[in-house]
Amino acid sequence: MRRIILFCLLVISFGTSWKAIARQLIRDSIQIQGYMRHFSLIIPENTPKDAPLVFVAHGYGNSGKTKTWMDKAADKYKFALCVPIGLKDPGKNKHSWNVGYPSQQGWDVDDVKSMCKMALYVQKKYHLSKVNTFFTGMSNGGEMCYLLAYSGQRVFKAFASVSGLTMEWIYRTMDAPFPVPIFEIHGTADHTSEWDGDLENKGGWGAYMPTPIGIGYWVARNKCETISQETVASLQPESNRTIEKYRYSGGPTGCDVWLYKVVNGPHSWFDKDLDTGEEIWQFFSKYVK
Repeated sequence: MRRIILFCLLVISFGTSWKAIARQLIRDSIQIQGYMRHFSLIIPENTPKDAPLVFVAHGYGNSGKTKTWMDKAADKYKFALCVPIGLKDPGKNKHSWNVGYPSQQGWDVDDVKSMCKMALYVQKKYHLSKVNTFFTGMSNGGEMCYLLAYSGQRVFKAFASVSGLTMEWIYRTMDAPFPVPIFEIHGTADHTSEWDGDLENKGGWGAYMPTPIGIGYWVARNKCETISQETVASLQPESNRTIEKYRYSGGPTGCDVWLYKVVNGPHSWFDKDLDTGEEIWQFFSKYVK
C-alpha cells in the first residue's frame, strides 16, 4: 500500500473532530484478491470528519483522470470523492470494470468485492462515513452501478448511472435481494449504449437491456407507487435537447428510482445539458443519515 500526497494538507485536530484547510488530492492503493488496486481520493477544502464518500467509476478504456462530473457538487456540499482505476481486461487490454463483456470472458476479477473492500479501506483510513457511501459511474462504470445494486452488497447505499445499462445476463440470472435507490441519466441518441438496448449484441459489447426495461425492474423491485414527471430544456438551447425527468417513489422502504431521459442526447455525462453532479447529489442526499 502506498500514498502520495500531491497537495499540501493542514489538519487541525480537536478531540475527535478535524477540519481540512486545503483541498487534498491523494493517490493510494490496496491489494485485493492478489491485484493491486489504485485510486485517487479528492477531499474538498473544509470537509468535516465522517463526511459522505462518493465513488466515481470511469468508462471503458479510461483511467487516472481525477476531473469528474461530481467535482463541483463535492466542493459545494463537502463530501469526498474516490476515483478508482479499473484493471486491464484480457481481451482488449483496456482499463475496465468486469461486467461480462465478450472481451472479459474468463476474467477472474470480482469488481463487486473489490469496490466494497476498497470503500471500507477508504472509510477507515481517511475518517469518512461508514454509512453514507455512494457509487456513480459513466458507461462501463454505470454498468458497475447495476451489478453492485443487484449483488446484495451493503457498503454502497445508492447508485447513479450515467449512460450506463443493464447487461442481459444480469437481468436474466440475478435478482436483487432487497430494494436499492437507483438513478439513470441516459440519452436517446446514445449509439454506444443504445437507449433501446442491444439484445442481439450488434455493437459487440454483449447483449444488454433497453433502458426503460432496466429501470422498470427497479421500479417494480422497490415497489414504487407514484410518479412525477417534468420536462426541462438543455442548458444549451441551441442543442435542441430536452430532459424528461421521471421520479418514481412511494415504496415501503423509501428507495426511489429516477430516470432522466435526455432526448437527442449522445453518449456523455451531460454536463453541457444539466448540472449532472448537482442532480446526482440531490438524489444521494435523500439517503444521507
